[in-house]
This record gives sequence, C-alpha cells and structure tokens, in this order.
Amino acid sequence: MQGDEKRDLIRVFVKGGFLSPAALLKIMELSKSLGNKYVLFGSRQDIMFPRNQAGEAQVDAVFNAIKIEHELSGDQSVHQNIVSSYVAVNVVDTTPWVKEDTYNVLIDAFEFTPRLKINIVDPLQSLVPLFSGELNFIASREENYWYLYIRDPRKGNLLECWPKLIFGQDIPKIARELEKIFQEFLPFTTEELYLVLKNNYVRINYHPITEKLAFTDTAFPYYEGLNAMLNNQYWLGLYWRNNQYDIEFMSAACRLCQETNISKINIIPWKAFVVKGIKASDRLRWQKVMGKFGINERHSSLELNWHLPVIDAEALELKRFLVRELDQQDISTHGLTFSIKTNRESFHFTSVVIARSQIGGTTTGEYYDISYAKDFNPNTITYIPYARRVSKELIPALLIELSKLYFRQLNPEKEPAKSPDTPAVNGHPDSIYQCSNCLTVYDQKYGDEIAHVPAGTAFSELPESYRCHVCDSEKKYFVAVKE
Repeated sequence: MQGDEKRDLIRVFVKGGFLSPAALLKIMELSKSLGNKYVLFGSRQDIMFPRNQAGEAQVDAVFNAIKIEHELSGDQSVHQNIVSSYVAVNVVDTTPWVKEDTYNVLIDAFEFTPRLKINIVDPLQSLVPLFSGELNFIASREENYWYLYIRDPRKGNLLECWPKLIFGQDIPKIARELEKIFQEFLPFTTEELYLVLKNNYVRINYHPITEKLAFTDTAFPYYEGLNAMLNNQYWLGLYWRNNQYDIEFMSAACRLCQETNISKINIIPWKAFVVKGIKASDRLRWQKVMGKFGINERHSSLELNWHLPVIDAEALELKRFLVRELDQQDISTHGLTFSIKTNRESFHFTSVVIARSQIGGTTTGEYYDISYAKDFNPNTITYIPYARRVSKELIPALLIELSKLYFRQLNPEKEPAKSPDTPAVNGHPDSIYQCSNCLTVYDQKYGDEIAHVPAGTAFSELPESYRCHVCDSEKKYFVAVKE
C-alpha cells in the first residue's frame, strides 16, 4: 500500500513508546472489532491498523465501547507521538541517572498532544535514534538536565543546540511554547528562540552547558529473542518481517504480562516490541506461548537492522531481495543500519540509505541512489552520496563494499613509514590517492577533469581547497594507495 491507503490507517499514540498490557489488549480488541487480524508498528513508536471501510461513526462507537485510554488519529500530519528511549533502560548501557521513572514523570507531564515530533532520549544507547524528532531532548551528564537540539525541516534539517541545558520538568513547558512559535512559520535560530521565550517571561530552569554532547560509537544492538537484563531479569524482543503482528498472539502476550506482573510493553522504532522484567521462573511460560503460535524469535541480524516505510510493498520486496543476496555472500553487517525510501521523506536515521532515484522531484523507474552517514554514524545527520541511479541488481555489491569500508574504518591500519629508498608508484611519490569516505580515486596521470585539474598534477600540488567531486570530502580525507 502507498499514500492513499496509509491515510486509511487508524493511528494510536503511545507516548514514550510504552504502555500497560491492559491498554495494549484494548487496542487489540479495537483493531479486531474492525475486522483486522493484525496491527502495525510505526517508526515513532505508535500502533496502526486499517479502518477497513469503517466510517467515523462506527470507529467512534467501537472506541466508546472499549474505552481506550490512548488518543486515536487518522491524520498523521497533524499530531505526532512522543518518542523516548524508555525501552533501553536495563537492556543496554544508559546514562546512570536516567531511569524508567524519569521517563514516566516526563511523559505524564505532557498535558497536550504535540504537533511537532518530540524525542526524549539517552545518548549512550543506539536502540532509539537521537535526532529523528524536531525537538530532541538528549540527556546530559548533569543530573536532571537535558540538551535540546532543534531540527527544523524548513532550514534543511540542520541541527541547532539550545544555548543552555533544560531542567527535565520544564521539557513539556518549553515544548509547548516552541510549538506556538513554530506555527508562525518563521525559521528562527535557537538564539532568537531563546530570546523570544526570555522576553515573553517564560520561566525555564536552565543550567550552563559545560561540555558538548559526545556521540557514542555504540554498535546497533541485536534486539530480538529472550535475553538477560542488567538487573537479573530477562527481556524479550519480537519482530515480524512484514510488520503485521497477529492480534491473537499479541492478546495472549498481554494476558501473560498481566498474570506475571509485568507493568509495561515497549514499542521500538524498528517496528518491533520488547517486554522487560520477565522473571527466570516465567521463561518457560513465554516459550510455551511463542511455541503455541509458531513464533520465530531468532531472525538473522541482517533482517533486524532495516527501517522501512509502513505498508510499502516495494520497500519490503527490495529488502527481502537484498537480505537474501547479502546472506548468500556471508557478509556481516553487524553495527550498520539500513533504510529504504520510495517516497520524498527527507530525514534519515540509519547508517546507509537506499532511496528511489528522483528526477525533477519525482521518482523514476527502478533505479536507486545510495548514501551513507558520515563516519557511518546517523547521529551526524550528514549523508555522503555513494552511488546514483543504480539498478536493483547492483545494490548488493555496493552494500558489500560499504560494509567493508565501515569495518576498515573501525580498524584503521597504520601506514608504514616510508624509507628514503622506497620506490615511488609510477615514478611519482604521490601518484594515486583515494577518498576514504566514498573510495573515489585521484590519479595524477589523469588529474580531475570535473574539478578542472589538468593531467599530470601531483596530489601534493593540489590546493588545500580541493574536494572530492563525488562526496565533497576535503583533501585531508584522501590517502595514498598503490596502483
């Protein structure tokens, strides 16, 4: 399904990406009452399901009968779900002072449904992206204080950091005030926004920023299966290839959570769900439930690190093809994440992006562009073009080369020192250089026609302003190679 069919989805906001088993069970009842056998998970930790030709009156009647606690919406362009990294606590390493109760207090304090995308996340984990929101509150090392990074799509998605750290309990207040200003459609700088709030006498508790936010190089975690937590309990992550989660199984899982005193179920942006706090004595009960419904809980890591649009047959078919090809080549992609784009959505949060090629703003044929995040870290939100207008059949080979480039970056080999009698390559000491970001080669023999560098120009003679004509990397990113 594409655009029109997506608009026929009912969307359930799950603030922070966590909800009680009782609430999730009611959502399953609601979806089932409309004739569905499944629900879908969205990249903003929300839940969706088709309305199946049901009119507003029928949906309202079912809604009132079941008395669901969570807000419903059929228009995803008006309101947005609040994303948080609640799920990461006790599953992966996180900032010590950020606990589950920290998120509970913050999410409960939001007394309005935001129109802006809001993220409340821990910078040490990589399970939930940091900057996929427009207002991104990132935990600092100063207890109870958060960085605010604003990403304004009207200004090209550039990140701007708020001048000061923000006290946690003031996050809902500042979010609401900024939302009012954003509705004026004026692209303010963060300094200007800060002064506007100050001049309007909006009282926010601040703390000086004493250090820049450091981006960690934490590898993307394997989030499926039954795994030990950091508090001697277990967590269970489950994933469906087609993102169609069976209502009967989900209902059984909710009831088992209730019977074993598990208070929360978590939705993650990778269209999967996680149950935390499973006692060792209850592991067998979970295994029996999964066995009863034939649940596969050990997909290849190649399967798990992909982000696809909701209900997109083309993206799902392409992913299946690429996973199959990479699996046959025995290629490791551990630590990398991939996304497939078939529309004009502009923001990415994965290491590698495979996007349908566009000419004049419209997609054309079955050709794709490939780009990757600077240093393969999507938190940089800077993407380097790698290949343009390539056919589907060529993508696996290009992804293999990118994965090799990624692992070379993780383990850089030191260049051996050259002795005075080291023979020159092609008779020149610096004949061939290669861009370490996109592997473009500069050969002295040919120069660089695109950059108007004549043949025979040695790399050392190039001006410091020289840049790679493919990915625009600076001269310093080129390294000497043998022919």
